[in-house]
Amino acid sequence: MPINQQEIEAYSNLEIIAKQVVEGFITGLHKSPFHGFSVEFAEHRIYNTGESTRYIDWKLFGRTDKLFVKRFEEETNLRCQILIDNSSSMYFPEGIHNKMKFSVYAAAAIVHLLKKQRDAFGLSLFNDEVNFHADAKSSLVQQKMIWHKLEELLAKPTITKTTNVAGALHQIADSIHKRSMVVIFSDMMNSMDDEENIFNALQHLKYNKHEVMLFHVVDKSKEIDFDFESRPYEFIDLESGQHVKVHSNAVKDAYQKAVGAYAVALQNKCAQYKIDFIEADIARGFNQVLTPYLVKREKMIK
Repeated sequence: MPINQQEIEAYSNLEIIAKQVVEGFITGLHKSPFHGFSVEFAEHRIYNTGESTRYIDWKLFGRTDKLFVKRFEEETNLRCQILIDNSSSMYFPEGIHNKMKFSVYAAAAIVHLLKKQRDAFGLSLFNDEVNFHADAKSSLVQQKMIWHKLEELLAKPTITKTTNVAGALHQIADSIHKRSMVVIFSDMMNSMDDEENIFNALQHLKYNKHEVMLFHVVDKSKEIDFDFESRPYEFIDLESGQHVKVHSNAVKDAYQKAVGAYAVALQNKCAQYKIDFIEADIARGFNQVLTPYLVKREKMIK
């Protein structure tokens, strides 16, 4: 069942919003063909004969008559690095719900799931450069720090900040030293002349043995379908500040052709590099993000 965007935005605390999104998702999951996936993980593992008894949970032994060992950060099932493009174009469209808010809520929901599943999670923010990077950890302190950074993205929009997807991805790839799931939220609004550099950067992540998911965040009605009334408009590039006055119907065909060709090239390269490419329309809710994430995680931990 789709998440009611207006309902969750009634909450100001990002942690509460993430919990609402995940609980709604899990409720729908139990009614779907994916009901067999596990979204809850114990905070203990079974004791293996011969290992140290130092971390045995004796209280749990008293209740269950079975030996369990408390799990620690280095024993997490998976490491996940979440990358968010915080260039100015991500704040489109103006108003209550935009690509950045969608990405932040989706990322927060994934962090909430990762924490519940005892996985490690990190965060990287980039526009024309990497402006924040925290390696993956599994702790309450890490979670609170990431909530704070995500809330900052909503409270302090970046103005006329361009994107250098290729440079940022190369830099982040060099920063992730352990095999991880890398989850990218970006509208990929880099110069279309820079396609090859972007593809090389994505390949760099795969070369380092990471599993990569690219959520191509779009406002499909405006940015893909170019659904504007047949009349003159003044379009403003949020990253450069450039203004262009055109009649929507005069440029629609050429625009859709160029955008479509770029999207196809991006999808084809992702398929070639075995990168999961998911078009995430901000009007369609968060199941389109959480379901692919869960499927990918299940494959990685088997």
